[in-house]
Amino acid sequence: MKSSFLLCLVLALAMTTVSPAFAADPAGDVTLAEDPNAPVNFTWTLIAAFLVFLMQGGFAMLEGGLVRAKNVSNIMMKNLSDFAIGSLGFWAIGFPLMFGTSVAGIFGASKWLLTGEAYDVSTYLLWIFQMVFAGTAATIASGAMAERTKFRTYYIISFIITSLIYPVYGHWVWGGGWLSTLPFGLGHVDFAGSGVVHMVGGGAGLAGALLLGARIGKYDKDGKPRAIPGHSISMVMLGVFLLWFGWFGFNPGSTLAATELRISIIAVTTLLAGSAGGVAATLYTWKKFGRPDVTMAGNGVIAGLVAITAPSAWVEAWAAVVIGLAAGFIMVESVLLFERKGVDDPIGAISCHLIAGIWGLISVGIFADGTYGLYTTEAPMVVGLLYGGGVGQLVAQVIGVAANFAWVFGTSYSILWVLKKTLGLRVSKEEELVGLDLSEHGAVGYPYFVSRPEERSE
Repeated sequence: MKSSFLLCLVLALAMTTVSPAFAADPAGDVTLAEDPNAPVNFTWTLIAAFLVFLMQGGFAMLEGGLVRAKNVSNIMMKNLSDFAIGSLGFWAIGFPLMFGTSVAGIFGASKWLLTGEAYDVSTYLLWIFQMVFAGTAATIASGAMAERTKFRTYYIISFIITSLIYPVYGHWVWGGGWLSTLPFGLGHVDFAGSGVVHMVGGGAGLAGALLLGARIGKYDKDGKPRAIPGHSISMVMLGVFLLWFGWFGFNPGSTLAATELRISIIAVTTLLAGSAGGVAATLYTWKKFGRPDVTMAGNGVIAGLVAITAPSAWVEAWAAVVIGLAAGFIMVESVLLFERKGVDDPIGAISCHLIAGIWGLISVGIFADGTYGLYTTEAPMVVGLLYGGGVGQLVAQVIGVAANFAWVFGTSYSILWVLKKTLGLRVSKEEELVGLDLSEHGAVGYPYFVSRPEERSE
């Protein structure tokens, strides 16, 4: 109740800042007159946004399949909440912080509640495209915190990610903030969000996983990790395919214009990197464990897609394959390393999104080939180390990685620590053993499922 009251208070305060003035073009007449290509570009961007929205279903299936049957309703509810509460937070607070008039390159401060000058067809178009990105960032965190997080506390952190953590860092990169104006290369660049979206979600997830601790039964008495299999491989693979399909909105859609014919290049690099990541994880686990691991192969696809998200518009096909292959190998080793270090991530979200996202940002500074600029053919070209661009762009990318982790992990850890000490972060042992479906929602995902005796005695 307190969190609901606070949310209503924030929205009410935001309403007091609303200007009654209307923008010049809420109907789109002026935009159409000035740009005959507007209809096709608007349609392209909206379709891309709808594809990214579909990715939420992919995340729900992937995460739902990788948790146990007793926690399916809970993870579905969290995925739903990321978009429901997240869209309101991004509307009221997040979008203004991200794309409002910049204050010292740190955050924006205008376009509140999409009113006044923001009541404009172009602004609304950007809002919906960015909102689905914000929801994705929050959802990534839910996977790393799965099977032991209190729903009410997660509800709050989901709102904070979409209304504060994602938008502020997004402003630094995409809103004209300080990272985009670094005096190295073209400043820090991230075409579709390896850092802005995926590192943000992964960094918040890492903070949550560390503060929560491991699930009951994950480690034996000697501290050796034990496998806790998810309940449905079918759901996992459906999730992978839905995400892969939605990624064609995520990456090519980031041109925000169908008239930018580079979308064909972006689609191909996206497909190839995802394929390469899946192949790398398949072959590596086959060699390492004696058989190809199904869930690692699926996560390898995701890691390849995450890694290519930043450089997708600026690299050739061969480079996309190299980036994807490396992402698949890195993801597998990262999952095993975190597991050995006691970080329990049921979905592999930290490795797929934080670690592969870091690699994606760095790869821009290595493989960008100088044939395409910042979202248009007319902008200055992005050139990496292998194509004669020197180390400047690489330096800018590394600075962006460091800034991302410092902001996201530091802020997430601090906020979650406060929530842990006040509302509580983790459910009780009894609630965890019986399952969050029953203990948190009173509605189990599988009505005839009964938890195994060994689970109850852990």
